[in-house]
Amino acid sequence: MANQHSTNGTYEVPSDSDIEIRQATLEDEPGVRELTSQIWTDRGGDYLQRVYPDWIEGPDDDHKRTFLADAGDEVAGIVQAVMLSADEAWFQGMRVGNEYRRQGLSRRLNEACFDWTREQGATVGRLMIFSWNAAALGASRSAGYGPSTEFRWAHPTPDADTSIPDPVATSGNAARAWRYWTTSEAREHLRGLALDPDESWALRELARADLERFVDESTVFTVDRPDGVAGMSYRNRTYERETDDGETELWAEYGVSAWEDTEAARSLFGAISRDAAALEADQTRVLIPETVRWISDASLAAGHISEHPDFVLGIDLTGGAPAPRRKD
Repeated sequence: MANQHSTNGTYEVPSDSDIEIRQATLEDEPGVRELTSQIWTDRGGDYLQRVYPDWIEGPDDDHKRTFLADAGDEVAGIVQAVMLSADEAWFQGMRVGNEYRRQGLSRRLNEACFDWTREQGATVGRLMIFSWNAAALGASRSAGYGPSTEFRWAHPTPDADTSIPDPVATSGNAARAWRYWTTSEAREHLRGLALDPDESWALRELARADLERFVDESTVFTVDRPDGVAGMSYRNRTYERETDDGETELWAEYGVSAWEDTEAARSLFGAISRDAAALEADQTRVLIPETVRWISDASLAAGHISEHPDFVLGIDLTGGAPAPRRKD
């Protein structure tokens, strides 16, 4: 795939179209808001309406790049690429205006992302699609992405008095949590993926160093039995979210959870409920694998789960000649 560097450091994928693929700027916000104004209106609107200013790269944001399809008088499309680790890229927010579809714009935006992330050292790229978004699923498969995994959210209620059948350790246990994770069915199903600690709504491979970080910065949970560890989880972050009524809620987010059986699930979600209550969190969300076993266990132990699963798709970026790392 041939690359052509534009003067602002982005990539222009060759095309007969007059639409230019370039790096997005803060000045493009009105056009992006117009592009996304009619998307998911029945589901609260497009999140890009709220987060676009945060997408614009600052001086220290060399790990991400936002690409925009510039049609001159309006924004025709947008997508963002983020490096989550040394070789894992995450792609998000692909949007193409209705009047610009079937013109190859999504392909050009994807290729700009692939080119840039290859230069950063990426060997794999992934994205997440809501299971109800059939159009995006089809477009992603057409672009070369393949199925990776699926997950759902469990939402245990913050409660300081929740029962915990098995003892649950919450400190100094990164090695025990990591050992359990490496041999768990949850890890196999999720292909080793868990929530990224810094980029919201993004997944990458969980590393032992991540758990060591969370031991120091938040909490790592292990369900401990005489014959060994029977479950693990960790608190990924806390964040505030505005409700439909304009109020602010504190959410506690847990990057992934794995367990042996329903009693271990009760212990794990009980510990998470107590942890969230200690933080005075209003809501929780816990990433869990999407299978009948995991979902039914979580429904029994946590009480509340999300209505729909989310799908993760991936693409191999090692094809072709390795791209040189950029020096600018």
